Amino acid sequence: MRLALVIDDYLPDSTRVGAKMMHELALELLRQGHEPFVIAPGGHQKHSLLEDTIDGIPILRFRSGPVKDISKVRRVINESRLSRRAWGATKKQVQSKKIDGIVYYSPSIFFGGLIKKIKSTWSCPSFLILRDFFPQWVIDNGMIKEGSLIARYFRHHERKSYEAADHIGLMSQKNQTFFQSHHPGLITSVLPNWASLEPSPAPTREESFREKLGLLDKTIFFYGGNIGHAQDMSNLMRLALSMKGDSTSHFLFVGQGDEVELVQNFIQEKALNNATYLPPISQEDFKKLLHEVDVGLFSLSRDHKAHNFPGKLLGYMVNKIPILGSVNPGNDLLDIILQHDAGFAFENGQDEQLLQSARLLASNLETRKRLGENARRLLVEHFSVESAAKKIVDHLSNHRQLLI
Repeated sequence: MRLALVIDDYLPDSTRVGAKMMHELALELLRQGHEPFVIAPGGHQKHSLLEDTIDGIPILRFRSGPVKDISKVRRVINESRLSRRAWGATKKQVQSKKIDGIVYYSPSIFFGGLIKKIKSTWSCPSFLILRDFFPQWVIDNGMIKEGSLIARYFRHHERKSYEAADHIGLMSQKNQTFFQSHHPGLITSVLPNWASLEPSPAPTREESFREKLGLLDKTIFFYGGNIGHAQDMSNLMRLALSMKGDSTSHFLFVGQGDEVELVQNFIQEKALNNATYLPPISQEDFKKLLHEVDVGLFSLSRDHKAHNFPGKLLGYMVNKIPILGSVNPGNDLLDIILQHDAGFAFENGQDEQLLQSARLLASNLETRKRLGENARRLLVEHFSVESAAKKIVDHLSNHRQLLI
């Protein structure tokens, strides 16, 4: 099948997990004999459309204002224009050759209009990879009020995005249950996050972050990815503060988001000599960095009602890195990590248990190795890109039969 993959953020400029996952999906679809291409916004381009290729995957980049790492108002304005700008720039290409199916990724919630236009052009089915219940999580966190004008605006576009999908893939069973209770009648299934099983090349000595940061003899606790309200970074900063007296450990935070300033200020105000923040790095550098860290951190706000599986965990698993982190109450991720002995996870707020596990991981190499091996085994068994691609293609094929 010729498949259009739509996302609001893509390689090579993006450092986010969603961009990495969609590229790995595109490569796997290509390997399985399909013809994937990507539609995504381009950054700072003069022309309305630029066409390029990465690893054999054709990409249609439409001109758009930035939608990441900007003020919330600018982001809403620019995201609201995504469908219109995408269609205006790619219309000729979309209409020139038959499309057999669409795979689109949320966030963003603003691609519903584009998906409907492509579907009406080619009578093809669509599959929504839903990774983020927006605006639900910002309402849960008290950032906006349910029923407010902005909430109703977001809900409108959320509905458009869902209505454009013939099938919706949720990242866990509890997420599916939660979603169906709020949106009955939509066709859903569980589609976990995924990663390629192939590890990237290790860094050379010249490329080593341990060398550059002077951390050769440290146990590195690493957090990489989005640093935002949904992650509740104060949770991990408290852990770093509690570990301040352990001279053998160091906390390394790499990424971007709304709480970067919180992280930087906390490190400075608390004089944390055991913590470092670095701005985003390229995907290639990020993969190399994963070869050098010892413990993979994650955090989810306890106010979440949905049950997310952070994509960053997949990078940890690929590289046999034990997992340590906090979840919102009821999140089945906790059971997955503990049942597979892939690390330690607790409800956000259980600071003492999180600290004791961090101390164990810092001091015990054999424990880190055992949990890391189990994390890799969990990835192979449940989160491979091959499995994800097959599920998506099967659902699209079934819906195509119904349209014929």
